[in-house]
Amino acid sequence: MKREAAYQTDNGAATPRCVVVDLGTRSYDILIGPGLVDEAGTEIARRLPGIRAAVVTDETVAGLHLDRLSIALRAAGIDHSTIVLPAGETTKSFAHLTQVVDEVLAQRLERDDAVIALGGGVIGDLAGFASAIVRRGMRFVQMPTTLLAQVDSSVGGKTGINSPRGKNLVGAFHQPSLVLADTALLDTLSPREFAAGYAEIVKYGLIDRPDFFDWLDRNCEAVFAGGPERADAIRQSCKAKAVVVAADERENAGRALLNLGHTFGHALEAAVGYDSRRLVHGEGVAIGMTLAYRFSTERGLCPAEDADRGEAHLRAAGLPTRIGEIPGAPLTTAQLMAGIAQDKKVKRGRPTFILTRGIGRAFLEGDVAPAAVEAFLDREIAR
Repeated sequence: MKREAAYQTDNGAATPRCVVVDLGTRSYDILIGPGLVDEAGTEIARRLPGIRAAVVTDETVAGLHLDRLSIALRAAGIDHSTIVLPAGETTKSFAHLTQVVDEVLAQRLERDDAVIALGGGVIGDLAGFASAIVRRGMRFVQMPTTLLAQVDSSVGGKTGINSPRGKNLVGAFHQPSLVLADTALLDTLSPREFAAGYAEIVKYGLIDRPDFFDWLDRNCEAVFAGGPERADAIRQSCKAKAVVVAADERENAGRALLNLGHTFGHALEAAVGYDSRRLVHGEGVAIGMTLAYRFSTERGLCPAEDADRGEAHLRAAGLPTRIGEIPGAPLTTAQLMAGIAQDKKVKRGRPTFILTRGIGRAFLEGDVAPAAVEAFLDREIAR
């Protein structure tokens, strides 16, 4: 990452901070701050002059934020159409991908035009994938409206949809041209949605930033309360991901560490049929990270006190940490092993896990016997 700039008004009041994802000629800015929906037309036109656009969003977000975005785009002279999809994880499907692709083509948008994703991770992943495959690659702008999307899924160029066989199994790497993370939009989130996004913030500390985890331990309540600590946490998370993406864009090595908790978490999501009433992504990650730490402890890698500390922090943030906390029919080890077998990190039939030697000391482990995972899950389900 080459630079991090702080934009300020004449009176010194903070305005959007910029984190840069350094990918050479494909580098892009992540702007972080309040009021960016109203500035979106100006910021997009500055970087992508003369474009037309298709705004992809969902029914919930459209009712909250679409009118403001449309006003901002029109003020900047950006001609655009809108595509409004159902809300929820099940929207990340072939059927809705086909719908978006068809509507973008119907508008006769060209390769240098843009798809603008206004929504959470579902909309960002789906709209990004559509922009990757229409005309073999269109411009793409991420406008994440959830905490999870602002600190994770909007950054790094992973796009895709789910398959009945697993989460995010169909997709492409396609970097955005700009990310606009309007922190004021987070005030519209439910406590559950905000907590789910917070799990992805904690992830960065648990992977390789123990000092950041310590800071979160001291400032968790302030992050939830919406003070300056919230913007700091978002910025630090984006910086952490930008560094990793710049070094390993296509997850050939170190970027896989960003999947801490996701091998277990994605399997949990698949097992509940992506039913958000039972489990949302960030909750799956919280349980998954706790499982990864406890599994590491069982293997003699991680001190038990570190696993306990990580779990206590997640619980204090209002997140589930155990499989048995997922409502509905009990899950089985067979269901979870089926999901793990479809994990994108599987190599030669063996899953790659992100394990840890303690807080901030995660590493990749490809030599894990499936029988050991099964026995561990049997014990966890019985807890």
